[in-house]
Amino acid sequence: MTKSYEKALTKNDTGETGGHQAGIVVPKRSQELIDFFPQLDIREFNPDVWLTCIDPDGEKWEMRYIYYNGRIFTPAKSTRNEYRLTHMTKFFSKWRAKAGDSVVFTSTKHENTFLIRVILGEEESQREQNRSEPKTVILKGWRPVF
Repeated sequence: MTKSYEKALTKNDTGETGGHQAGIVVPKRSQELIDFFPQLDIREFNPDVWLTCIDPDGEKWEMRYIYYNGRIFTPAKSTRNEYRLTHMTKFFSKWRAKAGDSVVFTSTKHENTFLIRVILGEEESQREQNRSEPKTVILKGWRPVF
């Protein structure tokens, strides 16, 4: 069974702030969302996996899913303790994604492979007007798509 999750994009997600931490945070408190992505061995230092994400044009994008856990391994040197999706800047650029838009990840039957698409802010507004069920926000802008 496929599942989809949608993330409302912020300026930090899309790199519009110019910060060095562009990418999307995946909230640790949402076990359902953590389980949606591949399992990472949290006993390793900064465990990661590369995801193959396929856009609506059939183009493949390699994106990194990582658990930055430096605070656990090097507490004097790092405060990071977060899951993050990175290497998304070129994808966002192609699809002209910006804050206020959304990105949708859909699981596939292939390991570590997802379908990915951008929903422009205007499309989201129209879709919400036509939606019969209430919008469920998970954490930090993430929500399942039914």
